[in-house]
Amino acid sequence: MDTMQAIRERHSVRAYTTKQIESEKRAKLNELAKICSLQGGIRIRMRYDDSKGFDSAMAHYGKFKNVHNYMILSGKKSDDLEERCGYYGEKMVLEAQKLGLNTCWVALTFNKHAVKKMIPSEETLVIVIAVGYGEDQGMMHKGKSVQDVTVSKGVMPDWFYQGAQAAVLAPTALNQQKFCIGIKDGEPVIRISGFGFYTKIDLGIVKYHFEAASGRKVR
Repeated sequence: MDTMQAIRERHSVRAYTTKQIESEKRAKLNELAKICSLQGGIRIRMRYDDSKGFDSAMAHYGKFKNVHNYMILSGKKSDDLEERCGYYGEKMVLEAQKLGLNTCWVALTFNKHAVKKMIPSEETLVIVIAVGYGEDQGMMHKGKSVQDVTVSKGVMPDWFYQGAQAAVLAPTALNQQKFCIGIKDGEPVIRISGFGFYTKIDLGIVKYHFEAASGRKVR
């Protein structure tokens, strides 16, 4: 499975089976987590066979079931920490999809008290990503079109259109899709448009989708 197929087929999944993630898949996720942590200046911690992060009333309220594996994204506090966690977290998410696993970005409905104990006090907890074998493959939600989120005038270059197609498939909080994409001096630019919850994380996710599909670095 290539990255574009993973982008198209990946949907949020909240209910998982009790099947354990195999050791070879754990090794691949662990290695990528190390690489992403180094490249992004963040920390991605993998937790396996551990339900403490989702053992709470909030998790039950969020309709999470059998979440025994998850990623914890954190780092030193900075203005762009959330964006970097979104960018590299989505890289992890798509790798999990390629491995036949399912995922879900979780901002609120996990056991924050328990998860905070798993990271050093000097780090800021940003978000958690559930991972495992879903009871199903999730479902696609209706979203915006390429035209809805782009401000490019005239005919779009092929690379730009391909990147924008991937961007509108990016998961965003509450399916807000509060971003706009344009071209400045021949290079792609993506910005947050308006206000909303977790838009900085969403921006990082969207940037990763665009770059993975277009092969062009976003400003």
